[in-house]
Amino acid sequence: MEKTKIIVALGGNALEEAGSPATAEAQLAVVKKTCTYLAELASHDYEMAIVHGNGPQVGRILLASETAREVTPPLPFDVCGAMTQGYIGYHIQQSLKEALARVGKGHTPVVTLVTQMVVEKDDPGFLNPSKPIGPFYTEAEAQVLMAERGFTMKEDAGRGWRRVVASPIPKEIAEIDSILKLWGSTICIACGGGGIPVIRQANNELSGVAAVIDKDFAAALLAKQVDADILIILTEVENVALNFNTPEEQPLRHITVAEAERYIAEGHFAAGSMLPKVKAAVQFARVSPAKKAIITSLYKGTEALAGQTGTLITLE
Repeated sequence: MEKTKIIVALGGNALEEAGSPATAEAQLAVVKKTCTYLAELASHDYEMAIVHGNGPQVGRILLASETAREVTPPLPFDVCGAMTQGYIGYHIQQSLKEALARVGKGHTPVVTLVTQMVVEKDDPGFLNPSKPIGPFYTEAEAQVLMAERGFTMKEDAGRGWRRVVASPIPKEIAEIDSILKLWGSTICIACGGGGIPVIRQANNELSGVAAVIDKDFAAALLAKQVDADILIILTEVENVALNFNTPEEQPLRHITVAEAERYIAEGHFAAGSMLPKVKAAVQFARVSPAKKAIITSLYKGTEALAGQTGTLITLE
């Protein structure tokens, strides 16, 4: 009997706790907790791969690099993305291996694969920065950063102001053959932070570009390329909702691709927050009536996969 294949996309709350210090030690503590839930999924014998975000982490690395420009040359965006893949992947890899041992799955290999993601050099995302990275600021602080450092800053879903950078759509996973070879025998942490953004040159060589790819779109592409059965996007809320955070809030349990697209057109979902998650879920669900996309809380993943909670998006 074939096992159900799932791609798990981890949101920011899976890596950092709101209000906690932005240190590697604090992140590791949150990741250890996250991995208890991932191990629970693995204990149900799902075949899985993990994609994680990197918005706060890559923003801090960029900020540190730019702040120290008088001491050392600033690091390019793609290198900062690669650095986050390494240290976030290391934390997940170590913590998940420990958590798997506690549920009798300690024999399962876990590996982090530094992953390049090919984007198109003329992607309109380069002209309209939209991906939030780094910490939150007040509007006054954001105005100072825009004036002094030339950052593009936008208000982020009522939570404060953040720096935004180019976010092109992922088109090709450079290391997909390696991921497919690992599939079924190893839990692979891949496409971290959406993947390292690269463009393919005329001579077929790859070169990095200044961007941060949305991890949910990367997860949807990975789910399609490994022929996954389910894409599950784990975030801060249990359900996608209409009129979110208002007295008229309406949780959504099961919607079709067509319904999701209508809600998107009506402007129900915030850019940089729920909007890319719903769009990514739609991209995957439209592949086939047999595919399922689920958006739910990190802490409700197992229940959502059992159909007990979360928002399910299907073609029909």
